[in-house]
Amino acid sequence: MTILCFTLTMPTRASWNGRWSGESKLYAKLVYLPNTQEAKARAKALVDSGPYHHHFGDGWSACVEVRVVTAGQAKSVTRKTAGFCGYDWMVDSIRQHGEIKIQRKA
Repeated sequence: MTILCFTLTMPTRASWNGRWSGESKLYAKLVYLPNTQEAKARAKALVDSGPYHHHFGDGWSACVEVRVVTAGQAKSVTRKTAGFCGYDWMVDSIRQHGEIKIQRKA
């Protein structure tokens, strides 16, 4: 099994003090892929194409880094993560499109 760890940071912050209230927390999401050649190739492509950036248009930006982790590392991430701060859609977009795309509602 291949385990991908997606990690969220906010490198550009337009807050009054230039800080993000969540900057001291780990925001990570684990994705478990089957042990197939296709899944391994897809994981490698996602890791090699990153990091992924999204600009919100208000002075804030997000960065999502992707890496392959071991089962032991995944267990540690699971204990420490504060979730993905409501931005799980970014992980879905990276997996589906290879980039962060906002899906417009019809």
